[in-house]
Amino acid sequence: MATIKTAVADYLPGLVARPDPKFVTEDGTRVYGVSCEFETAADAYHAAEKVRDAGFKHWDLYSPFPIHGVEEAMGIRRTILPVISFGAAVTGVLCALALQYYTNLVDYTFIVQGKDPRAWEAYIPVTFELGVLFCAFATLGGMLMLNGLPRFHHPLFNNDRFLKTSDDRFVIAIEAEDDKFDPESTPAMLESIGGSEITLIEDDA
Repeated sequence: MATIKTAVADYLPGLVARPDPKFVTEDGTRVYGVSCEFETAADAYHAAEKVRDAGFKHWDLYSPFPIHGVEEAMGIRRTILPVISFGAAVTGVLCALALQYYTNLVDYTFIVQGKDPRAWEAYIPVTFELGVLFCAFATLGGMLMLNGLPRFHHPLFNNDRFLKTSDDRFVIAIEAEDDKFDPESTPAMLESIGGSEITLIEDDA
């Protein structure tokens, strides 16, 4: 819930006030975090393992292509999205059954070809469609919400070198909101695991 609130605060400041920054620069600009570069996928993979083992929670690895097994290297837990989708599908099914039951048996009973209006077979098409509809919208909305999207600007875009992640560079960025983040020790740790071009990222949004 805190992540959702932070995402809303970033892009809809009129609805939710952004939390006070943990770190600011000398001129008072909010610090987003620290980034560093790696030249190969193997270097980035092993660096991710070390960042994970160091106990950092709010960080990410950016790559020009998928790296096999990087989720385990980063310690990413399984997403809750399937639970959201399943819950929405069940809700859709129950809503469809309740709607048809009320319509056919309570509000306007109408006998078709002498069939019992309680016959469940006739309810299947609408039940299936509404279940799929609820599931689809919940999956899309849940994915956007859990990923903090839509996001029209990201502080990492302030670093021109970050754009090389779409070409031939691998970047690890650790956010300042992480409990273990420190403006001095965190860059030193990234340097010790082979990171280069270590940059303090400002959030001037």
